[in-house]
Amino acid sequence: MMILIFAALVSAGAAGLWLVRRFWPVKGLAYVEAGKLRETSELTGQAKMIDVRDAFFYEQCHVNGAINISIGRLPYLWNKELSPDEPVVILSDSLRQSKKAARFLKSRGFREIYAVRGRFCA
Repeated sequence: MMILIFAALVSAGAAGLWLVRRFWPVKGLAYVEAGKLRETSELTGQAKMIDVRDAFFYEQCHVNGAINISIGRLPYLWNKELSPDEPVVILSDSLRQSKKAARFLKSRGFREIYAVRGRFCA
């Protein structure tokens, strides 16, 4: 009986941590409105844009100049296209994916990270 209670408490704690991490802001992540992405040429001119959506969705609609590295492939391919010294703009369909990519890049030493908020493919 005690083991079941302990297992339930551990499960509840893990679920709570997952929820907190999902909604907790990423320190240093700045947001760019999708409508201003095309207007803000100074940011997009010097920053690398990565689209973390799956290749299927990238092929359907993508921003010119964006590199497609899906969120699952990011840990393996980031160093082939990106450098921690360059600013990065993350393109994604969901805030969750943007935060996940930003956390990963932050852990690899990236300091200037932006995420697009809103629909960039219309």
